[in-house]
Amino acid sequence: MEIRAIITGSTGMVGEGVLHECLQHPDVKEVLVINRKPCGVQHPKLKEIIHENFYDMLSIATKLHGYNACYFCLGVSSVGMKEDAYKRVTYDITMEVARTLAALNSDMTFCFVSGAGTDSSEKGRIMWARVKGKTENDLQKQPFKAVYMFRPGFMRSTEGLKNTSKYYKYIGRAYPFFRRVFPQWVCTLAEVGQAMINVTRYGYPRTVLEVKDIVALAHHP
Repeated sequence: MEIRAIITGSTGMVGEGVLHECLQHPDVKEVLVINRKPCGVQHPKLKEIIHENFYDMLSIATKLHGYNACYFCLGVSSVGMKEDAYKRVTYDITMEVARTLAALNSDMTFCFVSGAGTDSSEKGRIMWARVKGKTENDLQKQPFKAVYMFRPGFMRSTEGLKNTSKYYKYIGRAYPFFRRVFPQWVCTLAEVGQAMINVTRYGYPRTVLEVKDIVALAHHP
């Protein structure tokens, strides 16, 4: 299967890691990244659109035809944010991108980076988990070929990439211990990217992917 993927958030740690895996994979034939600023990556497979207003995708819609995967890695931390502001950045942007792509590419598999602990009931006490839960629930109503929610916990960063925070580089030293003792909570960023590619190729019986599902998909034979 030839994959033509759109990636958002490639100037952040997760998106950069997913982009890295896509550019290396032989089945990924083309990648389009949509960013507010250049990602700084050059590759024969790669195209880039600089687009400042993710609340309005119509102005670039004509450039979004012909893709069969979207790896949505755009996101912000909820620390210090009130719910309305976090919802606008997280839910509103995601749904604007998703609705635009669903109208253009009916054969698309959409992968959304959510998070471990996301609240599918939308009623829990944790603000970010409620917002992510609503986003997951409404994404699954979009007319894509398939939609998958990725709920990674701690991710070991990919060595050599530039958008990894110092915190992740530091705590990554403890990754072997965490992987051995808490395998249900930790994976690598490479596994997240590989799992997105493989779920596009092969599908998966569940739409909400916890860490164990992400690892299993990443190592699909």
